[in-house]
Formats: sequence, structure tokens, C-alpha cells
Amino acid sequence: MLLFSTSTELIRVPADALVFVAADGNYSSLTMADGSQHVLTMQLGQIERHIASRVDSGDNRFIRIGKSLIINRDFITYISVPRQRLTLSDCRTFSHDVAASREALKALKELIEKEIRL
Repeated sequence: MLLFSTSTELIRVPADALVFVAADGNYSSLTMADGSQHVLTMQLGQIERHIASRVDSGDNRFIRIGKSLIINRDFITYISVPRQRLTLSDCRTFSHDVAASREALKALKELIEKEIRL
């Protein structure tokens, strides 16, 4: 369970329901599997450190992509480096397209391909 707390908000969500976190300046938006979104007054780096402190050390499902995204790799269904598109979906009830840099998507694609070969 992930718990995000600011001076005015408290959000408690299961880790497997968090699809991605997108940064927007000093704010970050959490997008959940049910389609809901929560805006926090936290920078992405703070959220990244918070998630790392809350999940088991062997749990590598959350990965930072570039400067503005943290994604749950369990939901990766499509990567297009030339189009700079990443689709996160459970292949049943939701699908989210997010933009990322070519470099970040290329590195993500290579990481996943390497893991598959192991």
C-alpha cells in the first residue's frame, strides 16, 4: 500500500493500482487503474523516493522515464520510439497513452528486451 501525505491531503492506494505519475512543475498527478487522478503538491523526485521507501527492495515495477514520468512497468503494452508514445494498459478496462522522449523510450525498450532474454 502506498500512502502519500501532504499538509492538506492524504492518498492511500494499492501499489498495483498506480499506473503512472506525471510531473507538472511542483505538482504531480497520480493516474490510477480505475481512471481516477489525484494531484499532489509534491515534485516527482519526492514521489520517486517515497515509492522506493515503501516497496520491497526487489520490487522493480516502478521506473522513472525521463524527467516527467514514473510508470508501473506491469502496465506497459506498447512502446513506439519514433512516435515517442508509450501505452500503459491492463488490456481489459483502461488504456493510457503518454509521451516520453525518444531516448527514454529507447532505454526502456532495451531494458525490457534485456529482461526477456534473461
